[in-house]
Amino acid sequence: MVRTLAVVAAAGVALGSTGAVAAAQPSVPACTYILTAPAVVSVSGTDMVTATLSPAACDGAQTYQTVACVQMAGASGPGLCAQGRGILPAQVFYQPYRKGATYIATGRGCASKGNPPQRYCEEHGPLSAAL
Repeated sequence: MVRTLAVVAAAGVALGSTGAVAAAQPSVPACTYILTAPAVVSVSGTDMVTATLSPAACDGAQTYQTVACVQMAGASGPGLCAQGRGILPAQVFYQPYRKGATYIATGRGCASKGNPPQRYCEEHGPLSAAL
C-alpha cells in the first residue's frame, strides 16, 4: 500500500511538472506582427491619428486576435484601442487630433499553437511620433 501511494505521488509530481513546461512561452515568438507608428489621416474630413497592428508570419501558429492602441502623450486617460479578430489587422482611429502633440502606439498580437493549442500573446511598441 505504501509503495502504491509513492508511485501515485511520483506520477502526480511528474504530471505537474509536465503541465508547467507545456504552459511556458516559446523562446521564439509563435507569430510576428507589424506595428505602424502613429500617423494623421483624414476620415470624412476629420483629422484623426491612426495606428495598425498586422500579423506578418507565423511558425505553425494561427493568429486569433490583434489589438492596436493610440494614446496622446501627457493626456489623462487610457487612450483608445481597436481589436482585429482572426487574421484581420487591428486599426485604431484616435481623436481629437492636436497638431504638434506626441502620440504613442502600442499593440498586442495573440496566436495559438500546439496540440493541445496553447495561447501566446506578445506586446509591441511603444512607437511614438510628434504629429
